[in-house]
Amino acid sequence: MIQLSRNLRRAWNDPARLRAAVIAAAAVCLASTARAAQQAGPPATGPATPSPAAARAAARATVRRLHAAASGPPSHRINWLNPTTWPVLPVPLTAVDPLSGTTLGIIPTWLHTNSADQITRIIAPDINYNPYFGWGWDARIYEYPSPNTQWFLTGGANQHVQSGFDGKFETGRLRTGLLSWSVEAVYDRNGTPRFYGIGNNSLRINQTVYTDQQMWVNGTVGWNITHAWQFAYTFIARKVKIGASRLLHLPSISQRFKDILGLGTTHELLNRVSMIYDTRNNIVIPTRGAYVIAYGGIASRNANIDDSLFTETGVDARFYWSPSRTLTVATHFDVRYEPTTNHVPFWGLSRLGGDEDVIGGSQPLRGYGSSRFYGRDALVANIELRKTILSFHTLSTHVEIQVTPFFDSGRVFSHGILPLHHLHNVVGIGFRGIAPPSVVGYVDIGVGGEGMAVFTGIGYPF
Repeated sequence: MIQLSRNLRRAWNDPARLRAAVIAAAAVCLASTARAAQQAGPPATGPATPSPAAARAAARATVRRLHAAASGPPSHRINWLNPTTWPVLPVPLTAVDPLSGTTLGIIPTWLHTNSADQITRIIAPDINYNPYFGWGWDARIYEYPSPNTQWFLTGGANQHVQSGFDGKFETGRLRTGLLSWSVEAVYDRNGTPRFYGIGNNSLRINQTVYTDQQMWVNGTVGWNITHAWQFAYTFIARKVKIGASRLLHLPSISQRFKDILGLGTTHELLNRVSMIYDTRNNIVIPTRGAYVIAYGGIASRNANIDDSLFTETGVDARFYWSPSRTLTVATHFDVRYEPTTNHVPFWGLSRLGGDEDVIGGSQPLRGYGSSRFYGRDALVANIELRKTILSFHTLSTHVEIQVTPFFDSGRVFSHGILPLHHLHNVVGIGFRGIAPPSVVGYVDIGVGGEGMAVFTGIGYPF
């Protein structure tokens, strides 16, 4: 487990990713300890070897007996030699990064399940220490009351610079009613983002650092024309403040790029409309179908649309195909244009890098850090082979482990239609812990033109 956490060292560069990394590590730890407990169990008394179905049934019965024993004396409730009986899973936090230092901590994690052995709640606070930002804490609760409705609250802070809050509620996810809607409120202060300049050939030697402080609210309402077709409107009100960083061993963005637009405080009001086509068989763990979004929007500095920052248009498409029960081929393509710009801040440009697929935002290129490349327009293509190699029952929930080789390719540009030269290519492998129907935790390791990058998170990257 310690070694796994070391592999997640880059998670510290993004507080949201760090929060997701905690849950992903917990899921993998649960899987490994439960599997070890099953393998270390007593041998069968008869000569016959039980079938996999019988073994899973026996495991379920054992877990139910452990839960039933919770009403008895404390000595019968917990076996400290068997992690599958622990009421809280202590996940060690060891994040190592040459730029942001070493972060150490502990994350006690509670998983709650329903009668169908599905995770309905995750509670995962932590306490940590980083030499640059001091002592810190985080609190998290993820609620999955039904496949149609979800919400979460996360928040935390360190002694210096780092702090954040994120709360989101969404319902109508299955598009069975007339409307679907979601609302999210975010405050995030991060002292480690990097900027290398604008353009597809921005150099690594030009790396700078800054503090990114953002506040925004995001609301979306979707009209479900049919189960597959949806028309959606999104409104985002954002305040961004770009300032100096505490990481003094790197040049500040204002020193090397003092004329770049976006330094200081900028406001953004974004209005976007989207047409969505969705035939996925599962919105969290899809194995077949398509999800295509065509969108356009306009961003302004205030309520006066005439004072626009930029206009945007783009297409984001994902396709899923399963040639067998244990293998899914997942593909993703995204292209975004900014037809008009008016003194647009650098953070409002199209971006590539990291592991996140954000409509109108950064796109996955998993051999590079988040938002490594900035440009007016961007395109990216990704493919994954999601192979299930292990499936078992533990801690009152079903768990699947996947191995996922992947390939990413993309670039930013300012002129031309889909230029396919000078692409940045990434190859890598991912590991996924899945607890159907609501939870996916992943670890992705990619190698690009600047070396290796490691990412973790909740939910598939696309």
